[in-house]
Formats: sequence, structure tokens, C-alpha cells
Amino acid sequence: MPFLHHHPHDDSQASPAAEPDDGRWRAKVLTVSDGVVAGTREDKSGAALVERLGEAGFHVVARQVTEDGIGPVAHSLRHLAEGFAGLVVTTGGTGFGPRDLTPEGTKEVIWREAPGLAEAMRAVSPLGRLSRGVAGTVGQSLIVNLPGSSSGAIECFDAIVDVVPHALDLLTGGRPH
Repeated sequence: MPFLHHHPHDDSQASPAAEPDDGRWRAKVLTVSDGVVAGTREDKSGAALVERLGEAGFHVVARQVTEDGIGPVAHSLRHLAEGFAGLVVTTGGTGFGPRDLTPEGTKEVIWREAPGLAEAMRAVSPLGRLSRGVAGTVGQSLIVNLPGSSSGAIECFDAIVDVVPHALDLLTGGRPH
């Protein structure tokens, strides 16, 4: 799986949601961090999410890094979601810091919010209530904002992983249950 900065060429864009040979849902990881882009901070949460997504049965087809800010986040998410059917998770930029603008960038991209997912992630721990992360859909992609700490990102992902496959099935034309 390639580790790509900013706006990579991604051959998986026009691919179906699941791998034809193994049926796993595809996922992409976007780390939002000025420090990671500058090379002064290691992308620990991105690496942890790639590992956890794999354990949960997802096939991670892209991993990207972008700087903090509404514009860079929105641009990266548009690129990652274009023609993609699957899960796009972000890590970082969901707190109260002045550069924590991942939710605002995400809201510029998503068509419909999925507040139940964001609420479930916030309810998982006391620190979760400090996350301003959002979740929503654009086309056949489900975008979910996760915290920037490795433990927070995994904890919040685990709070919703049980319903994500069903959400993706519905997004990609599956029948409602």
C-alpha cells in the first residue's frame, strides 16, 4: 500500500467497493497534520489505523497526508472520495486548537451528515466529548473524522466498526434491512 503525500495518483478510484477476490471493503486513511507534512512528527495514528482497519477486514488501498486547514482537508477528501466506494477515515484536526479544522473541511465535501456515527464516537470516553469530528457521505464514500492520537483514533473507530459495513452496503446499492 503506497504512502502518499498530498494528492496522489490512485488507481483504486474507479474500482468497485470490494475486492473481487476477497469481498473486503476498501478503505483510505488521511492523516491531517502540519507536523507530519513537515517531517517533524511521525504518523503514528495513520499507521495504527491502517493496522486496525486490516484487522477489522478492510483492504486499505491508499494512505495520504495533508496539512491542517479547511482547504487542504477538503481538497484531499474530494480527491480520495472521487469515484470511490468505501470508507475514508481521517485522523487529526478534530480538537479545539486553532488549526484543528478537519470537521470544517469535511463539511465542505460531504453531501449528508451521519450524526449517529459521530455521536457514538464521542460517547466512547470522556476525552471523546472533546472531539468535534463529523461523519457523512459523499457519493458511495463514507467519511469519518477520527482523533489524532493513536489510542483515540482506534477507540473511536472501534465504536462504529460494527455498523460501517452495513452503511457501506446501503451506500453502494444494497437493500435496506
